[in-house]
Amino acid sequence: MAAETSPRDEPQPDAAAVRVRPFTLTSGRTTPRVDLPFEATLRRLGSASAGPVESHLTRILEVCDRRSVAEVSALVAMPIGVVRVLLADLVELGQVRVQTTIQEDSSYDERRELIERTLRGLRTL
Repeated sequence: MAAETSPRDEPQPDAAAVRVRPFTLTSGRTTPRVDLPFEATLRRLGSASAGPVESHLTRILEVCDRRSVAEVSALVAMPIGVVRVLLADLVELGQVRVQTTIQEDSSYDERRELIERTLRGLRTL
């Protein structure tokens, strides 16, 4: 007599097996078309619901406002190179704006303060 099986008894797909390789999210691109330093602060220009329908872009839009590129990468748990390419796409689509951080004439103190602020933000994640 065969034992009955419930849906809980059936093998579940391995979580790693359903992950998408990062380069597929960027169509193989590794260089952003917009200059995006890791410490650059971002501003979302529209709501996440008004943006792209791709879930990975929506996730980025949901967390990017007033955060650095490095912070966004940590929050969405994606490699920073991939996030930079996707953020550049969002900048080109008019969904995100990059705030200037360091100018050529920025002082040593301004540069140090920016680095410290970025590190503090990453530590709070």
